[in-house]
Amino acid sequence: MFEGRTRVSHLIHEARQDLAYAPRIRRAAPGLRRRRRLLPVVLVVLLAALAAGTVVVVTLPERVPETTVALRRPVTTETVRAAATPAPAPTRAAPPPVAPLTSIHKPSMFVVANRALSSAVVAKVAQISGVRAVERADAAEVGMDGKRVQTLGVDPSTFRAYTPKPTARSDRLWHNVSAGEMAVSFVLGNDGGMPLGKIVSAAGRNLRVGAYATMGMGAIDAVVSRETARALGVPENNALVVSAPRADTAKLRAALLRVLPRGSQVAAINPVLRAPVQQPGKQTGKQTGRTVWPAGSFMTAEQIRTALTAAVGKLGRPYVWGAEGPDTFDCSGLVQWAYAQAGVKMPRVTHQQFVAGPQVSLAQAQPGDLLFWRSDPTNPGYVSHVAIYWGDGKMLQAPRTGDVVKFSPVSTRNLAGVVRVSPVVAARVR
Repeated sequence: MFEGRTRVSHLIHEARQDLAYAPRIRRAAPGLRRRRRLLPVVLVVLLAALAAGTVVVVTLPERVPETTVALRRPVTTETVRAAATPAPAPTRAAPPPVAPLTSIHKPSMFVVANRALSSAVVAKVAQISGVRAVERADAAEVGMDGKRVQTLGVDPSTFRAYTPKPTARSDRLWHNVSAGEMAVSFVLGNDGGMPLGKIVSAAGRNLRVGAYATMGMGAIDAVVSRETARALGVPENNALVVSAPRADTAKLRAALLRVLPRGSQVAAINPVLRAPVQQPGKQTGKQTGRTVWPAGSFMTAEQIRTALTAAVGKLGRPYVWGAEGPDTFDCSGLVQWAYAQAGVKMPRVTHQQFVAGPQVSLAQAQPGDLLFWRSDPTNPGYVSHVAIYWGDGKMLQAPRTGDVVKFSPVSTRNLAGVVRVSPVVAARVR
């Protein structure tokens, strides 16, 4: 039932110019001994699962096989075994201490640039009207056990304040991250084959999955300490998390793009539905609170038929975390692919698809509407699964790892809502 988020790939011409790019790790000049030069396996891209046709990460270059990673010395089974041998045991520095949580900042925007963001740029961001706090981070898509995982390198002491409360308050989680372990999203852990305690290979290193923690920031599926990020070759200071809880999303994004370097990407962390203008009262001319959707706001009967036909044509295809079709899918990947066949540009991530149109009651659901659930115990407010309503109490979904695209009875447990897709609204989700 859970969704696998992906690496991103997705209004329009203006947004594509603003947001599509693929930052790469720069190769150091000969003679400079830098970790990033020694670890070129990391695939760097934006971490924001935005809308299809809106942004997101660009087409990735071919992933370098982990067996070809250039290291100071080759990592082999023997060297890994030797490193785990108790004697002789090298002296290991104590992990940096983690400061206690003193405040919570609601994250509003996620920024990724194709270069390091200077202190001067960060200062300009902090001075934008409505901005309450700014956190620096390192962002990249890292190859881990054959998967492309959107990863953030963070300072556990300060970044924890931008995460959901259960995550922010867990001292043990952040101490584990500081000690070199990795926190992954609940979906990646359950449906992506990275359960707690697993040792995964990334850029020639072994990383232990030390915690489940869904950050709720677009497609970010893994968090490590900045020290670990350096060892993985992740670019430094190329990302920001911006807290501006009362700011208008569109105005804030425009203000950010004015001060950020050209080519920077800006994604809303908690997108909201932008509905049409409310209808004025007949006598007073005042807003009545009733939202009127103009004719043509929703999918046509032909579009709905096309999307449903496309989806049902994939019955029996396997669920794969992060897959977008045409042969394998995760839950939101199936939705995006099927609706694209009808000419509808859907966002890639489930919690963004949740604002692709107005909500209706389950009793009013029609074929082609989308059903959403909140089932992530690490972030109870996060929308984590989507299915397509077929009619007669049935839905079409890509449920979970080990399962296939199939029909299922509609479940109301943890149901977050039913959404009627508006192509215009879906294309504007950022």
